[in-house]
Amino acid sequence: MTVREIRLYGDPVLRTVTDAVTEFGEASRALAQDLLDTLDLPGRAGVAAPQIGVPLRAFSYDLEGQRGVVFNPVLVGTEGEQSGEEGCLSVPGLWFPTPRAAWAAVEGVDAEGEPVRVEGEGELARCLQHETDHLDGIVYIHRLEPSTRRGAMREIRRSAWFSA
Repeated sequence: MTVREIRLYGDPVLRTVTDAVTEFGEASRALAQDLLDTLDLPGRAGVAAPQIGVPLRAFSYDLEGQRGVVFNPVLVGTEGEQSGEEGCLSVPGLWFPTPRAAWAAVEGVDAEGEPVRVEGEGELARCLQHETDHLDGIVYIHRLEPSTRRGAMREIRRSAWFSA
């Protein structure tokens, strides 16, 4: 079991657009296992590869009875709207109202390169959008309304874990 350290906001890897995974085998299986092992700690719903320092398009998820890893995910559909507090392992202890679609679907491949599709509503939809954002170098605070984002940035700069 390999639980990887979570990179915190301010780490350049979190603002990097990730590279597609092009080869599947031992390395993709190892990354998938690391993403799942890192996800297994309490209070975690999803972990993207950049959050563990790997600039590749992959994330793990475990919500609403669905669990897995998606490589090269593409957000292929969203519907409706939901509002609610959102947090991030890379921005620990801070939660902000973040608008998201109420339903979302991603398509990609598993660690063997076989096609997968994950879709869901509510928190699973939020997770799929959040983790896909990470792969495009977007941290959820960048989705906040401007005034909320300014307040979030002030709180981040005051956080004990933040170093710029």
